[in-house]
Parts: sequence; C-alpha cells; structure tokens
Amino acid sequence: MQSLKSTTDLGLNPDFKGKVREIFDLGETLLIVATDRISAFDVVMDQVVPGRGIILSVMTLAWLDYFKDIPNHLITAEADLFPAPFCDFKSELAGRSMLVSKADAMPVECIARGYITGSGWKSYLNDGSICGHQLPENLLKSQRLDYPLYTPSTKAVEGHDENISFAETVELVGQEDADALKEITMRLYSTAAEYAAGKGVLIADTKFEFGKVNGVLTLIDEVLTPDSSRFWPAAEHVPGQEPPSWDKQILRNYLETLDWNHDYPAPTIDNEILVATSDRYLEVLNILFPDFAETWKEVL
Repeated sequence: MQSLKSTTDLGLNPDFKGKVREIFDLGETLLIVATDRISAFDVVMDQVVPGRGIILSVMTLAWLDYFKDIPNHLITAEADLFPAPFCDFKSELAGRSMLVSKADAMPVECIARGYITGSGWKSYLNDGSICGHQLPENLLKSQRLDYPLYTPSTKAVEGHDENISFAETVELVGQEDADALKEITMRLYSTAAEYAAGKGVLIADTKFEFGKVNGVLTLIDEVLTPDSSRFWPAAEHVPGQEPPSWDKQILRNYLETLDWNHDYPAPTIDNEILVATSDRYLEVLNILFPDFAETWKEVL
C-alpha cells in the first residue's frame, strides 16, 4: 500500500485539514482525502500507518454500498473521474478519496451503543446513566445492553465531544430532525450489528454524521470504520473485560509503555507497531467485506 502523509506532498493545498482527512472545496462538491496520519491521546503522530487512509475509505465505501436505501453524499470514488487537477494523481488518491456532494452538516454526532464501554461506561460508573438513559444496577464493563441506546454528542471543533441528551438535540436541530436522526441512526446500527455478528464481529458502538443535501437528510463522512466504531471479536467477548478491538489500540498500548506525557511532539514509534496497526485495520475489512477488499486489492 502506498502511504500519504498529506496532500501537500503532492503539491495540493487543501481547504481544510483534520487529524486524518483533508478536504478540497470545489463549489457544489467536496473532495475528501483520507491520509495515513494517525492520532493518539489527541496528538497526531509524526509517522504514518501504511495504507490506513485507504482501509478507512474502502470500509466506508463498502458500508455505503450495503446501505443503498439510505441517501448518502458519495458521487464517485473513481479517481480518474475526479476533476482536474486531482485526476492527474490517480495512483496517489485511488482508494483513499471520495468526491461527494456538499452538505449542510447537522451539529450533532449520532452515536449508537449496543454494549457499555468507553465514555458510556465512565458515565454509568458516575451516576448509573448514559445521556439521560437510566440503566440497571450492577452492569459489567463491556456487557451487552438489553437494547441499543441512542446517545448523541456535540461536535467539538477543538477538544472532546460532549455527550448530550435527546432533549438537548431537539434544542439544537428541532423535533422533526432530532426524531429523524435517532430513527435512522438506530436503524443503521441494528442492521450493521446483525450483519457483522454473522461474520463473528460485535459492533460495540459507532457514530454517524448526517447533513442535508437539497433539504434531504443524508449520511456523510466515514461510516462504520475502526476509527468511528468499536469492533470486537465475538469469540473473545467476556463481560467484565475489555475485548481486543480492531482499531489503534495496539498503538495506544505501545505509547503507554513509553516515557511520554501525551503532549506534542509525539515520540518515535517502532515500525513494527505501525505495520501491526495497519494489519489490524485490514483484518476487519477482510472479515466484514472480503469482496470489497478483493475489488480494491491493487491499492490495499
């Protein structure tokens, strides 16, 4: 897999640069490029995980194809169909970029939780609830919930997102849109969780983002990737324990062994850790969508 740290390395200057993605504003459309940058503890590493951006993009494309009945912002992921000058960088952008319709983004992240973990577990330990959902006593970490929860959060420009209640969502977007966001989020999660379970993968939780394109509520950004979701091997799930995840936990665990205070600059990472992280991402893609992995095998 080719690696790409930034599109500026190609002589291209994005209009927006996030931790992973770089975005070019083309008027009515956007070109989104997923680089191979990776962050941990809110610090972007100086090194990259080989092919990580490609895996994230291909995973998103696979889920968008699976959810054909849900409007999404994708126009094409075929790099030779991109407008100039991007079509001149087909080999560098193939598999890691998408031309999408510009959307008016909704100001909330839509999170579905089927298991109690992460910030949900911390909230439960604090007061027995998650985002206004009062839960039974004596739940165990990583335990499956009786039913999935909808737990929206704010979209922070800097720092961490904050969990909010459904009532607060209504205040932000209005009753009609709040209801629609909840319904489609839970439908997507339930459908995806059932599909993944058939492959031996548990989706502990995930987050979706939506916007409006010509007034229509539309699925945008990445979808059910190892960055936006917790994927656990079903065979290794034990309530009370944290299962191994198909994500960057390998990198986090490694960083915790170093004498580093979690501030920039990031420490130097052993190459074998970077490769192992890439392999972990690729493994779950091959499990969930082997056909898509085969389709994009030239760039993966």
